[in-house]
Amino acid sequence: MDLKKISEILVRTFEEREVRYALIGGLALGLWGIRRPTENLNFLVHRDNLDEVDRIMLGLEYEPLMRSENCSRYTSPLAAFGEVDFLHAFRPASLEMLDRARQVEAFDGALTIRVVLPEDLIGLKVQALANDARRRSSDLADIEAILDVHGQTLDWEKIRAYFAIFELSSLFGELEVEFRPSMRSSLT
Repeated sequence: MDLKKISEILVRTFEEREVRYALIGGLALGLWGIRRPTENLNFLVHRDNLDEVDRIMLGLEYEPLMRSENCSRYTSPLAAFGEVDFLHAFRPASLEMLDRARQVEAFDGALTIRVVLPEDLIGLKVQALANDARRRSSDLADIEAILDVHGQTLDWEKIRAYFAIFELSSLFGELEVEFRPSMRSSLT
């Protein structure tokens, strides 16, 4: 998949058509300094824009693979266009993620793209590992990488709240001791 080319096309089109979006997933991790291979694009989009997203994707000759209340997935018959997944924002937490998203330079400054904050990426990863135990090791590795790189500047109370939503407060406690700078210094 040509991540740069597809990102440029989609971001330009989303902005022209006023689609409220933010990048999530592996590419978003990369833009926050966490290197991880990825072979698809993932976006958070406002539920009110889903019909427009569908028109955009069909206009680019993507084929819908699935659509539920929570997410939709498209694939292209062209390998360079690959797969694009959308998480639908309609609950208060995901709508707030969209509001907090920041413009970040991508592809050596060739593109500016809205990306959810590192804390919100953690929130999405917590949801994913709570929903699918098979993903636990990879999602936990991503969470730990974000904490390692951004631990000094994160909103730890926001992260605590995400873990609490999914009844994973004990896991948060373990991660806080290991990665929160104030917790580490209090143990020494």
